[in-house]
Parts: sequence; structure tokens; C-alpha cells
Amino acid sequence: MKLKFSRLLLLFTVAFIFNSCSSDSPTIEDNSTSLPPTVSAYTYNSIENETLALINSHRVGMGLKPLEKNNYASLKSEEHDNYMIVNNVVNHDYFSSRSQNIIETLGAKRVGENIAYNFGTPQAALIAWLHSPTHKKCIEGDYTHFGISIRINAEGKKYYTNIFVKI
Repeated sequence: MKLKFSRLLLLFTVAFIFNSCSSDSPTIEDNSTSLPPTVSAYTYNSIENETLALINSHRVGMGLKPLEKNNYASLKSEEHDNYMIVNNVVNHDYFSSRSQNIIETLGAKRVGENIAYNFGTPQAALIAWLHSPTHKKCIEGDYTHFGISIRINAEGKKYYTNIFVKI
């Protein structure tokens, strides 16, 4: 009787373990022990790449190190852009949750965020950020990585979310 119960318990435990894993969450991979995990499925569009290049060009011109792209930070940026579009708002709502998630997922020491709305070009968004002391502080801050998302709503207005991460 005891042996049957032990086998049944073991069978139940094994079945539970195999069925409790979910593949619904984003795929995270660690490409190297020195790099943070990234989301392998994020694809940057040309205006996102241009914005990242402009930010790095500004940093290098200031004598700062360029930042590395981080797909996970870009995924979180995209989630926030989608939130702003769906809710027709421009804000930093839930930044503390995004920041905490990035800290836990990437082992980040610090996280910053810039948003912008309805700038026609990446250059225009960068100029606006550089004229704002708090946004400029993120761009020129002690960060190592960054992510970006630029999404366009139904009226053609662009929503920018740029997340900075120190790992």
C-alpha cells in the first residue's frame, strides 16, 4: 500500500512539473556570460535604429561611451508605446513596474526612461530631449545599454519610448 502511494505521488509530481512550464512568456536567451539576456525576437525599424545611432553619436561627442542595444529594454519600450496609444496618453505610467522588471530580469543597477510624442524625425525628438534637463540626464547618464520603440498611432502620430539601463 505504501509503495503504491509513493509511486502515485511520484507520478503526480512528475506530471505536475512537465505541465507547469509555459512558453507564453518572451524567449530570453543569454548570448554570453558578459552580456545581459536579450529578447531574440525584437526587430528594430529604421527610425528606431536612427534614433539609437543619434543618441550614441551625441554621447561619443561628449566623450561618453556608446550604449549597447538591449532587446529586452526595447520590448519594454514597445509595451509602453502600445499602452500610450491604446489609452491616448503620453506619460511615464507604470515606470516603476517596468524598471523593477528590468532590474530583476537583466540584473540592472539603474534604469531611466525618455518618452516623446509626435516628433516627425528622430533628430527632432533628440533635440527636444536635449533641451530638457531630465531627459538630457538620461541620454548623458551613467548607463551601459538602451532600448527603444517608436510606434505610430492611427492618426500617424509617433510615440517614442527610450529606456536606459546600467548593467
